[in-house]
Amino acid sequence: MPIAPHIEEEITEVDALRNKLETLVHDARRNEVTLRKFQNLELRLLSCSSLAELMQLIAHKSKSTFGWDVLTIILHDEHQDIKRLLRDVGEDTSRYPELIFTSDILQLKKFYGRFKKPLLGSFDGHAHENLFLHDRKFPRSVALLPLFRKNKLLGSLNLGSFQAGRFNKQDATDFLEHLAAVLATCLDTTIAQEKLKQAGLTDALTGVNNRRFFDQRLSEEISRAQRLQSSVSCLFIDIDHFKVVNDSFGHETGDSVLTKVAELIRAQLRNIDVVARYGGEEFAVLLEQSGQDWAEEVAERIQQSIAETTFVKDEDCSLTVSIGVSTIEKPNTNQNTFDLGRELLRRADKALYQAKQDGRNKVVLHSTL
Repeated sequence: MPIAPHIEEEITEVDALRNKLETLVHDARRNEVTLRKFQNLELRLLSCSSLAELMQLIAHKSKSTFGWDVLTIILHDEHQDIKRLLRDVGEDTSRYPELIFTSDILQLKKFYGRFKKPLLGSFDGHAHENLFLHDRKFPRSVALLPLFRKNKLLGSLNLGSFQAGRFNKQDATDFLEHLAAVLATCLDTTIAQEKLKQAGLTDALTGVNNRRFFDQRLSEEISRAQRLQSSVSCLFIDIDHFKVVNDSFGHETGDSVLTKVAELIRAQLRNIDVVARYGGEEFAVLLEQSGQDWAEEVAERIQQSIAETTFVKDEDCSLTVSIGVSTIEKPNTNQNTFDLGRELLRRADKALYQAKQDGRNKVVLHSTL
């Protein structure tokens, strides 16, 4: 028996309503899963105790969690304070290709204008190119999140997808806005905490690390060398006849000389290396993943740069330094980390003493461990 036309229409309408309901239920479940992911990410962000941990979480973990194909973070770092904070805790920023530092925030301010909300839509090569990495495939759709904290623009979190419609202007941005607000707060907080911690680990006069910081990093680097079976080297550097500088030109000039020497030493080091003022006119350097040949080359460059520098304008004030070098090659994993570190320092100190005994202005190598 044929179905009446009006009944067929009702069946069709019911099917359409059923399909619509199924779509709504599917979307609701998907949004619930997304919300849980955002909530978990937020809790992890808020629990980060260091800037390095925060960078690792947002740059690496969040990308895989949400299936974002491309992610970059632009941070305003006018005086390279953030870079220095990461470097001082042993983090090499080259390990984070997603991080883009800028000293000029004006371009980013112009880009976002008065808006503090995420910008979603298709990738525009002209407008968006500088927000992403040039050596990688550009996305087809993007979500750009300004990172504001107390009305101050800290940077931008840039998300991209190779799907053309993954991000579009009609999408709700509640989750993304909340993520940007949480990330900006965490960035501001962890940077402030790192600066506070570093203040207690920095030599107030020269601006390099202090002995406490060096001893702390020494154990960490020995442990890393044991784990990776790599080399680590130490330099002990002492300014020759520094008392003559203070006696001839005064302590204020002596302080200036110490600061300049610290700058010259740091200029010869990599970001991953550590330099600290270890005593009055004595500096210690820790060279990560460095054998004796490299350590000797670095020591000689430091020695030469200091010898070629005039420290007091219009005065005949040249300086020399004596340097002791020691190296651990593939440290024994069964040996105590603290004892290995002490032995590395003891040998560098012994080599420095030998350099002074031999007439100063010398680099002396101790036998490797």
